Amino acid sequence: MFYDILVYGFIQSAALILMAFGFSLVYGVSRLPNFAHGAIYVFTGFIAWALFNTVGLPYWLSVLLSILASGGIGVLIYYVILRRVRGMEVSEVIATYAIGLVFLEGLRYAGFRGGTYTLPVASDGVSFIFDVPVDHQRVLLMILGFAMVALIWLLTKYTRMGRALKGMAQDERAAMMLGIDSDATAAVAVALGSMLAGVAALIIFPLGSLVVEEGYKVLIYAIAVCVVGGLGSWAGTVIAAFVLGYSQYMTVAYGKPHFQMVVMLLAIIATLIVRPSGFFGKQKQLEERV
Repeated sequence: MFYDILVYGFIQSAALILMAFGFSLVYGVSRLPNFAHGAIYVFTGFIAWALFNTVGLPYWLSVLLSILASGGIGVLIYYVILRRVRGMEVSEVIATYAIGLVFLEGLRYAGFRGGTYTLPVASDGVSFIFDVPVDHQRVLLMILGFAMVALIWLLTKYTRMGRALKGMAQDERAAMMLGIDSDATAAVAVALGSMLAGVAALIIFPLGSLVVEEGYKVLIYAIAVCVVGGLGSWAGTVIAAFVLGYSQYMTVAYGKPHFQMVVMLLAIIATLIVRPSGFFGKQKQLEERV
């Protein structure tokens, strides 16, 4: 039982990193809370399904085009809507959440409901980790979850655009004084965050079915991880994903599966009461504001 918890808790943590890292990236760079994150996650899955099953493209090409489409959606969302309300916190939340509702309920209206839509797994094989059987799709999930974090770190350290993203995340005013275009960098961040949401969808959806409701669940999971870890903190996102991932799996192992959402909601409430800035957040605490 110990090794089951160790392995599958690790897998759940990797899944949470995949779900939440795009949300954390966008907020960390541009301070935009992208509440359309879950909708883009689901929409990317349905684009891949349509390209593969309806258009008849090879699956690898369907995956590539759907990820690029998610990035394009992110750019459109920023330039058409978010640029006009940027800096107005309430309007940002309302606008992005409304966009997400349009995407998700539009899919439902178009007839994409139920559990009849699936994506193929990468491999049907099974590997053993500490004598615990793990299917290859979950092995891929673990590998790509941490590869994604490593690639983002390399991007921000060794590329010009990555350094611009990092500079904006650290001090937007100073970055703008150095000639960094705030709008262009924010658009890149939203596009990259959307593509990360799409990558997560294409890795996780083959483990189940494409359903619209997953968009709402993924959004809550992403918010919970980012709030607990600290909004905008990439290291906090990873650490919080492990804390919540193991908490979720232990809830399943010793309780009931539907309590997983309760764990995430309680984590948000407890963090906001005890430490509103999260593990590594930079928001001011109550005693600093009074």
